[in-house]
Amino acid sequence: MVKNRHLAKSISDAAWSQFTEWLEYLGKVYGRIVVGVPPQYTSQNCSNCGQNVKKSLSVRTHICQCGCVLDRDHNAAINILDRAHQTDWLSIEYRRAFGNSSLGRDDPLLGFGNKSGQDFSVNQESPVF
Repeated sequence: MVKNRHLAKSISDAAWSQFTEWLEYLGKVYGRIVVGVPPQYTSQNCSNCGQNVKKSLSVRTHICQCGCVLDRDHNAAINILDRAHQTDWLSIEYRRAFGNSSLGRDDPLLGFGNKSGQDFSVNQESPVF
């Protein structure tokens, strides 16, 4: 946790921004497409049947009526991957061609994927801290 509660949000936002910059950079280096995923309901929706299973943050196990029992984070990871498979790849390629970030704050796209065999222009310098 950030100790200065008045600056906590700003400090956390800066750290998250740096993390997403690193993801984009490493995606280019390793030939991966990286796209931001809205986290809403990824741990609440059942990855097996899609039903919304409400739970508090203290509940760490996802238990659905359909019989699916998973760790809460594992369930969320499966949902994020499913959303990635529903991504419009042409729109991502269009954004890359015109230099727009795929991790923008207002970007509705989801997940990440691999587009092998494509050339990427890779910045040889490390991102600025």
